Amino acid sequence: MARESAYLDNIYSVDGGEEMRRYYDDWAKSYDADLVDNDYRTPGRCAEALARHLGDKSAPLLDFACGTGISGVALHEAGFAHIDGTDISQGMLDVAREKKAYRDLWVCDPDNPFDNRAKGYAAIVAVGAIGAGAAPVTALDGALAALDSGGLLVVSLNDHTLEDPAFEARLRDAQKAGSITILEDAHGPHLPAIGLGAKVYVVRRT
Repeated sequence: MARESAYLDNIYSVDGGEEMRRYYDDWAKSYDADLVDNDYRTPGRCAEALARHLGDKSAPLLDFACGTGISGVALHEAGFAHIDGTDISQGMLDVAREKKAYRDLWVCDPDNPFDNRAKGYAAIVAVGAIGAGAAPVTALDGALAALDSGGLLVVSLNDHTLEDPAFEARLRDAQKAGSITILEDAHGPHLPAIGLGAKVYVVRRT
């Protein structure tokens, strides 16, 4: 049975920057219940997708906009051993730290989330982190720029985000330009209890 959540219902109307930081800080304590009780599938889907393309489970990963760490736990359960996480919300990170899935966690600047600390990773994973109610389409550019050649980006785009063609177009245009190769592009369940799906993309920097 779906769990009703005012935070989940209203997230798509929140503006970016400080308003979003405060929103996620306030949501931190009930976030896990709101998502897990609605059968949150995307973290597991993203972790499994990454495992299909990154055989070295000791490679360092960045969990971008990691929230309360549900995605980090999924990556850990998929066998990855060195996971760092970043988020704009200290409240979310405080909950994530308790899960003990991460090597390091830090608060990022919403206007410049992919600074030098976000570079040098074998993969960046963005689970429900870019799109409607989350980071803007420019975050795709930032994530790709932070990766070295051969690095992987795993990103989910939920159905609300897919209504805006700009997000998928950004990835398709990058592939046409030769800067990435799209390895996977699969639609599946996101929050099936409320009938919401998501596409999971896996791309490699060329």
